[in-house]
Amino acid sequence: MGRAFVGAVCAAAVLGLVTGCSSGGGGSGLASSPTSASASASRSGTGTEGAPADVRVAGTLTEDLESPWGVAALPGGDLLVASRDERTITRVDAKTGKKTQVGEVPGVVPGGEGGLLGLAVRDGRVYAYFTAESDNRIVRMPYGSGSADRLGAPEVVLSGIPKGNVHNGGRIAFGPDGMLYAGTGERGEKGLAQSLESLGGKILRMTPEGKPAPGNPFPGSLVYSYGHRNVQGLAWDGDGRLWAAEFGQNTWDELNLIRPGKNYGWPKVEGSSDVSDFVNPVAQWTTDEASPSGIAYAEGAIWMAGLRGERLWRIPLAGAERAGDPEAFLVEEYGRLRTVLAAGDGRLWLTTSETDSRGTPGPGDDKILRLEVR
Repeated sequence: MGRAFVGAVCAAAVLGLVTGCSSGGGGSGLASSPTSASASASRSGTGTEGAPADVRVAGTLTEDLESPWGVAALPGGDLLVASRDERTITRVDAKTGKKTQVGEVPGVVPGGEGGLLGLAVRDGRVYAYFTAESDNRIVRMPYGSGSADRLGAPEVVLSGIPKGNVHNGGRIAFGPDGMLYAGTGERGEKGLAQSLESLGGKILRMTPEGKPAPGNPFPGSLVYSYGHRNVQGLAWDGDGRLWAAEFGQNTWDELNLIRPGKNYGWPKVEGSSDVSDFVNPVAQWTTDEASPSGIAYAEGAIWMAGLRGERLWRIPLAGAERAGDPEAFLVEEYGRLRTVLAAGDGRLWLTTSETDSRGTPGPGDDKILRLEVR
């Protein structure tokens, strides 16, 4: 079971402004890497921007999950969890933690970083992003609201997203505009990120049927932003702005504020630069402090799950295009962290990722933790 309380660990950073993003440049904002403080047994965060935070692990909702990746909330609050390697989707009761397998997604071919990845729920359908034999693709499946319901047959929404042993992206989410967004990777073929003809290394925006969404920056194209290495986190803040977490290569992981049609630099730059053609990240970290996957917006901040970093980052948002000092929580307490999901009323769901072939599984892994933010 989860620990009754885990104190926060602070991390200081000097973060710059993102300027000029909407007028065709990358801006001159700089963001230095946060430096993790040593663990403190019972300490709340003290970021200089936004109110200090205190994160309490209220318990473990469920455990013994196999390679959990995507998590989506159903209208009643229960969770759907995708198993990357088992190809299955499991319903988890949000009150009792009871697990019920609701189906296996046909056509999933796990391997490396690929498999059954992101999930989203909309209008009685479950959307899933997965690695198939020849590509990454998005399907949707009918699913009712009852605990005994099963997934229906899949319908392909989008195919042709480049696949590889690495950098498959995989996060999907519906935005406030009702459109479906997908973060993709460049499968280790760096040039795909800069090619507007490729779906790799992009954030895509589409209708629920997989067509280019009205108002996309490149007419007739699904591409919403480009120059990305491997996007695995998508979230919207209270003002409806899209944020994305991105894996770096060897130096910088990034949190980006996404503007339609803009170029985020990969592979020509990693992290901040002085190149006016590229948008700089709002925040960046060394890869051993983050390796970010899922992100969520709650309580005035972006929350970012770290895999290699084995910590949960809080990045308070301050003003139109600023972030306050990041704070690190649960540092090396629960191992690799994959997905964070806002649950309302100051609560978060957080999944561990120790059974993904890169972790060190312990008793009960993998888990969904119940967090309370104060």
